[in-house]
Amino acid sequence: MLTLRHMAENEQPASDEVRVLDPRSLRGLAHPLRMRLLGTLREYGPATASQLADRLGESSGATSYHLRQLATYGFVEDDPERGKGRERWWKATHRGTRMSSDKFLAHPDPAVRGAVNTVLHEVATQHTEQMSTWLGTLHGWSEEWRAAWDISDFGMRLTPELAREMRDKVHELIESYREKEVDRDTEGSAPYRVHLHAFPRDED
Repeated sequence: MLTLRHMAENEQPASDEVRVLDPRSLRGLAHPLRMRLLGTLREYGPATASQLADRLGESSGATSYHLRQLATYGFVEDDPERGKGRERWWKATHRGTRMSSDKFLAHPDPAVRGAVNTVLHEVATQHTEQMSTWLGTLHGWSEEWRAAWDISDFGMRLTPELAREMRDKVHELIESYREKEVDRDTEGSAPYRVHLHAFPRDED
């Protein structure tokens, strides 16, 4: 999970499982492969650099390097329960990430502004790829799952205040389903991905 919305100065994440980015950690995360590595560990669980390289189509040298960089910034850590001998397993340290994108976009340091742009564009790229993968494999899923997905858009005229109110209510609704999450071995279950895109548009 990566939430890229405005945060009030005194706002706290929903739990200690969510990492709130500061300028330093933002710069540490702002690399496409690092973001994919972190997202993969969060979604599929602990893995070695070689396993991640196979899944992502990268070299194990590249995944090893960027995993160490992620560890430097506190995004991943060793999983001692799985690591044996020279085999090093990695796990994500948080379930999700949150940042104040508007604050970083207006940051005086151009490196921070560049980092947030990298993160935003990589998130958009991943969302597109994930939706394309679903559409390309849709026929292989059960009838129940084919009846439980969505690709919709809604247009309306709102003020910024109303837009924030709606967005926050949607987030609250989605988060409420974490209490209903099922175990990995629950029959018929699957990881379920929710993308939320909401933004104003010019009159023309």
